[in-house]
Amino acid sequence: MSVRPRKKFDLKISYNKAYQMILSPLVTEKATQLSEYNKMVFAVPVNASKFEVKSSIEKIFSVKVKTVNTIVLKGKIKRFKGILGKRSNLKKAIVTLAPGNTIDLSTGV
Repeated sequence: MSVRPRKKFDLKISYNKAYQMILSPLVTEKATQLSEYNKMVFAVPVNASKFEVKSSIEKIFSVKVKTVNTIVLKGKIKRFKGILGKRSNLKKAIVTLAPGNTIDLSTGV
């Protein structure tokens, strides 16, 4: 009797974890232009994986996600009153939704 091997990402994610993975939607001019191509942009934790982001979006918004692309923006070194400081790193996730799915960010979740 053979046992079906579990896929690497065959795990479920809880609502609590899902809300921790999606920090906020990014509403910028470029992100608004991407929404015409069925893409949404979200700020996520720097250690979040693409699978976790995909599972979180599907669980929170009840949509089907086609792909997830991530970008890590390195924090700039800035000077404030002569003292050097560093902004924190930011990770953005560009989520492409399957055809026929939409996310309305103007309403609450």
